[in-house]
Amino acid sequence: MTETNPKTAEDLFRFLDSLDIPHSTKTHPPVFTVAESESLRDEIPGGHTKNLFVKDKKDQYFVLTVEERATVDLKTVHKVIGASSRVSFGRPEMLLEYLGVVPGSVTVFGAFNDTGRNVTFVLDEDLMKHDIINGHPLSNDATTSIASSDLIRFLEATGHPPLVLKVTD
Repeated sequence: MTETNPKTAEDLFRFLDSLDIPHSTKTHPPVFTVAESESLRDEIPGGHTKNLFVKDKKDQYFVLTVEERATVDLKTVHKVIGASSRVSFGRPEMLLEYLGVVPGSVTVFGAFNDTGRNVTFVLDEDLMKHDIINGHPLSNDATTSIASSDLIRFLEATGHPPLVLKVTD
């Protein structure tokens, strides 16, 4: 296993600033579920995300970023995202190694830690209809808001051109 030094939220914000990407972040108590995070909706406008860290049988890893209430059919999504087989959830050790986060903090911003480009990022078409997308800035005790077009710019700048696909029911 490679030694990882996950970057911090402050590193992420500096990177966004270096790309001239406007962002705002609100800190809050740690949230581990969509239900817990729904209490923040009045304070944070935009599309709120649920992120699934999955892998196929060939150990290709994906992060599926969808609107928080959306449903993903894990039995069929592999056909949409180009996986070699049905997907299952990735192990916490790989989540930490590749994205520098722990379960409960999976985030599209984890691309910032994936310097080896081990993970493919998939953004759901329905989520991308929102002008503003919200995600955890590498920990689940804050929410960072960013324009949906800037989210794509961010992912491209990390070497992860995202797939924008319809992955929800």
